[in-house]
Amino acid sequence: MKTKALETLLAELEGSVTVADDGKVSVSDEEKLRGAPVDTLAKKAVFGDTGQQAAARFLLWELGQVLEIYPASIHELYVARGRGEVPLNFTVPAINLRAMAYDSARAVFRAALPRNVGALIFEIARSEIGYTNQRPAEYLSVVMAAAIKEGYRGPLFVQGDHFQVNAKKFKADSETEVRAVCDLAEESIRAGFYNIDIDTSTLVDLSQSTVDEQQRNNYEICAKLTAFMRKLEPEGITISVGGEIGEIGEKNSDETELRAYMDGYNRTLPKGMSGLSKISIQTGTAHGGVPLPDGTLAQVKIDFNVIEELSRVAREAYGMGGAVQHGASTLPDEAFNQFVQKEATEVHLATGFQNIVYEMLPDKLRQSIYDHIKTAHANEQKEGQTEEQFIYKTRKKGLGPFKADLWGLQEDVRGAIRTSLEEKFGFLFDQLNVGNTMEIATRYTPHIEIHKGLEDYQVTTSPTEDTSELAD
Repeated sequence: MKTKALETLLAELEGSVTVADDGKVSVSDEEKLRGAPVDTLAKKAVFGDTGQQAAARFLLWELGQVLEIYPASIHELYVARGRGEVPLNFTVPAINLRAMAYDSARAVFRAALPRNVGALIFEIARSEIGYTNQRPAEYLSVVMAAAIKEGYRGPLFVQGDHFQVNAKKFKADSETEVRAVCDLAEESIRAGFYNIDIDTSTLVDLSQSTVDEQQRNNYEICAKLTAFMRKLEPEGITISVGGEIGEIGEKNSDETELRAYMDGYNRTLPKGMSGLSKISIQTGTAHGGVPLPDGTLAQVKIDFNVIEELSRVAREAYGMGGAVQHGASTLPDEAFNQFVQKEATEVHLATGFQNIVYEMLPDKLRQSIYDHIKTAHANEQKEGQTEEQFIYKTRKKGLGPFKADLWGLQEDVRGAIRTSLEEKFGFLFDQLNVGNTMEIATRYTPHIEIHKGLEDYQVTTSPTEDTSELAD
């Protein structure tokens, strides 16, 4: 059934899109759609009133189905990698878009298309959903709009990153904290996130005498969350679920921990149920990098041998795609090809792109965000921390309150930021060797049509708290 908001929105799309009485969406003029109309859809999906948001998000989903841009799971590709069917000569970039998501996603596609990149993930962490003010349905809709804008075709891998269980809240009330992650997972899956990284590594208890006991809460809760999500899968799709054995920023992971975690997880998971497609490990990085007193970043020593060894064990012993590296976007340029050489399956990237945006903002807007940070988050400045260090670590929390200002920048500023981001994405795609991976991506993720109606887009406004440093 058409609503007044949908009718009004269709009138703004210059005849490029039609909706039949039965709700079927058609593209009348794709070239026209890729002009101002899709920009309108992206903005309405984010900043429209409740009815406009629902109408825009519904149209963007259905337009994706029509144009062969379809949310998909990377599970089958990863387990094929574990079976040795897929080459190990590329590492999949998982990109967190915190700021200016539409322009940033456009830059991703502009770098991906000429390289024929198909093995590519867009993601957002539990914490980022909160501090960037981007709920799952909004995030997926914006990425879809950018894909339409740039003429992309193929699978759209959108991922919930670090859906983390907060250790303090778990200790106080485990049922409520696990339910919060379940609720977010359900919201995300309904939005089209068919890839979710569960992070229960916060529950590892190193005070226990055996590695199995140290990892027990980690693997048991991860298995419980996996079973919950499997019940929500659309027909024909196996959600890609990732686990994590060591909290990023803590001690490096080892094979004993990996085996204890995976053996316990597989024992706990219901018999016959699909398990993990990948495993996140700690190798020496820290989320966002480590700022020095002057605000510059310290050089981080990463143990690539840990990646190589644990990726091998993950594939050969457990049939997963391999190991995942977090906290990598601020590493030096020469480090990225090492992930390919050491056969990492996936690498997560976020803060480096945020840094590019901040560097290119008009001075007045940047200063306004910093002034807000210094007032709203003053209690987060740690003893001995310089103002430069404090701003660098905290400025991500200014992105949500200033989201409209960032989207509303003049086109010349936004265009320059897109160009700079496109260059960075292109460099990373080259270093990670994901060029010409579209054939592999589509081979393991055929288009399974999933249609939705306006009723599926009841806008969610519930908060998602900033649980910790959950993304790169």
